[in-house]
Amino acid sequence: MSTLRDLAEEHTGLGLTGIDHLTRLAGEWQLLSDLSFADLLLWVPVRGEPGQPRAYLCVAQVRPTTAATAYQDDQVGKIVSGPEVAHLDIAYAQGRIWREGDPVWYGNTPARHEAIPVRVRDADENVEIIAVIGRDTNLSTARTPSQLELNYLTTADDLAQMVSDGTFPPAHYPGETTSAPRVGDGLVRLDASGKITYASPNAQSAYRRLGFNAHLVGEDLSVLSSRLAGDPLEGTDAAERILTSLRGEAPPRKEIEARGATVLMRALPLMPAGVPIGALVLVRDVTEVRRRDRALMTKDATIREIHHRVKNNLQTVAALLRLQARRVNIPEARMALQESVRRVASIALVHETLSMSADADEVVEFDGIVDRVATAATEVAATEITVRMRREGTFGVLPAEIATSLVMVLNELLINAVEHGFPAAAEDNDTPLSMVPPEPTGEVVVSAHRFRKQLHVTVADNGQGLPPEFAAEASGRLGLQIVRALATGELRGSIELRNRAGGGTEAVLVVPLAKR
Repeated sequence: MSTLRDLAEEHTGLGLTGIDHLTRLAGEWQLLSDLSFADLLLWVPVRGEPGQPRAYLCVAQVRPTTAATAYQDDQVGKIVSGPEVAHLDIAYAQGRIWREGDPVWYGNTPARHEAIPVRVRDADENVEIIAVIGRDTNLSTARTPSQLELNYLTTADDLAQMVSDGTFPPAHYPGETTSAPRVGDGLVRLDASGKITYASPNAQSAYRRLGFNAHLVGEDLSVLSSRLAGDPLEGTDAAERILTSLRGEAPPRKEIEARGATVLMRALPLMPAGVPIGALVLVRDVTEVRRRDRALMTKDATIREIHHRVKNNLQTVAALLRLQARRVNIPEARMALQESVRRVASIALVHETLSMSADADEVVEFDGIVDRVATAATEVAATEITVRMRREGTFGVLPAEIATSLVMVLNELLINAVEHGFPAAAEDNDTPLSMVPPEPTGEVVVSAHRFRKQLHVTVADNGQGLPPEFAAEASGRLGLQIVRALATGELRGSIELRNRAGGGTEAVLVVPLAKR
């Protein structure tokens, strides 16, 4: 199914400002649907021939969580015209909310039609009607409304007028979601002075958790919230946000903590026809959610501390091996110890990255690790030729279990590419200085891309290539044995070493990324 933006760009003449406004509206209108006990359909005029009846395209739909839906089928993408959209035409042409008319039937479901024009203000404060919201209520379950339902419907009418005025939805704050708190979590309605005129049972329960056991109706919510908050500064901030909503602005959400409970609060101004008449405050008891969050944060901090200590221990092991290598007089033994130092250090890089990560899912951004390993390979490789390292593509985010083995494989491949692909040239002291060719420059390219839940990695160089009759399976080099064991074992993938068509060697590694 196409998105709202795709449908609007393909079938309508809306500009970027209008589409962005409709997108924000679709992110907030679950609130209006729940308060109205009605389905909301967003209809946008379709580009058509002059003189032809106006047609409308449904670009978004939302069903209420507080009542039965009027539509069993999805209406998004449907184009209608003629008598079926007469109410939409009136609201669009006259710029007013349309409520008159007899009930209509959708199959066996009776429904009441309403139409709300959607206005948007551009940067120059020009107001334009760009769409119409169809508010359709299922009448099959109609009954005498309770006090809660009457307050819901009254608030819904105020918000509908604000949609028609172009003052709803409010501005979106970065990092905030639009899903919580919802109408059913707890609703408080304030008059223009900030006094509570209605509080739903869930809202009453939320404030009871904060320590207020009396009835909320008649209380000044800003004063009450300031008094209940455990931290005076937090209480002052919460009170100021409520007062801000009474002045016609929509402040960011705020959490109030008291007596071990946490309540999330969102205040929205009510200003139909541009006149502030009070505010709508949605509250939700998030005590248990925050308790779990704190437990996860403690667990995450413990895991990061473990990675930090593992990294320190690995660096200590590498330092001890380095000291031992300096005391060994046998060249082969010294080289073996130095290779062990590099291998241990490459594993420490992964744990260092994990110790600094704020992600609790044990994943790492692998590109930075590859770049550091590649730089180290050029610095320690025993070759007199200048070798450049270059990375193409991106590894992206990898699980720790893959990253630890993969970094060791890449470390071995890069060291092999530098040391065996570009061996030191023999010196010829009898050659005149003017006849010495310029020092060649080597290049090793690490490329990575993802394809069908697999990570494809290639380490290619422009060196001398593999020796004749080379067989990786029969090679006695420890580095290649480590590469094969990790690639086919821990990584559950495959590795292939071959000569490049244009000269040099390339190692092709394929690693499955499916959940293990």
